[in-house]
Amino acid sequence: MFDPNFVLLYVSSPEASAKFYSELLGHAPIEASPTFAMFKLESGVMLGLWSRHTVDPAATPVGGGELAFAVGDNATVDSTYDKWSTRGLAIAQTPCKLDFGYTFVAQDPDGHRLRVFAPA
Repeated sequence: MFDPNFVLLYVSSPEASAKFYSELLGHAPIEASPTFAMFKLESGVMLGLWSRHTVDPAATPVGGGELAFAVGDNATVDSTYDKWSTRGLAIAQTPCKLDFGYTFVAQDPDGHRLRVFAPA
């Protein structure tokens, strides 16, 4: 069975998105060019930011996606929400309880969802 280890997001500006994710994740990309940037996440999963204008085959507007960040407790959800709100991230959902836990959703510059949650 395959074990996915790479997430690609199609972005308008890889340079702007790399700056955003560098600040969000606390480290620089391991690779960067005008059309692509790549981060190695602590889990070992790779996050690629590929220019939607140069991806081949061309990207299609099918649905949306989100990156989810599991944290240890509700207080961490709230403190992350406060930090990201203060930084000016667009907030799609304020902190609330859902079936799976306590969560909020922010958005990156291209509208990709960034969910932070403490599992129930």
